Amino acid sequence: MFLPVNDKQFEFWRLRRSGLPNINIARLFDISKQAVSRALLTMNERIEKTLLEMARANQIEVESMNAERGILFGRSVPFNVNAIIFISAKHGMQVWYEHEGNCGACSRYTKCIELLWDFADEMKLRLEKTDNPTKLADELFEKLKRLA
Repeated sequence: MFLPVNDKQFEFWRLRRSGLPNINIARLFDISKQAVSRALLTMNERIEKTLLEMARANQIEVESMNAERGILFGRSVPFNVNAIIFISAKHGMQVWYEHEGNCGACSRYTKCIELLWDFADEMKLRLEKTDNPTKLADELFEKLKRLA
């Protein structure tokens, strides 16, 4: 399922996830609080469906999910590892598998670091400084589990 990241509903959802109350979102867009609430209910349903479709497509058994935060925790059946699916306003839908990588030798090192730091910022989570994406991911996802 497609998530319209440039859509107003998605922007409402992103603002609420960042901690902005519905009434402030309504004022920001000069609409009623009820219109914001309806849009957020619709967006939550879309996000839930999208997270579940992504889990099914990647053969991830769902353990927990929080549509308001845009995160799903599960276990990959084919890889037999923990997995997380999350929605980043900057990076879109992402699937991350728990693993011990050889990050220093990986061509995606910089992209992984950027993705993890950006998502931590979106979720307003403080992380310890590290240049190891595996450790960074472990810390981020442990903190996210507390939110789910």
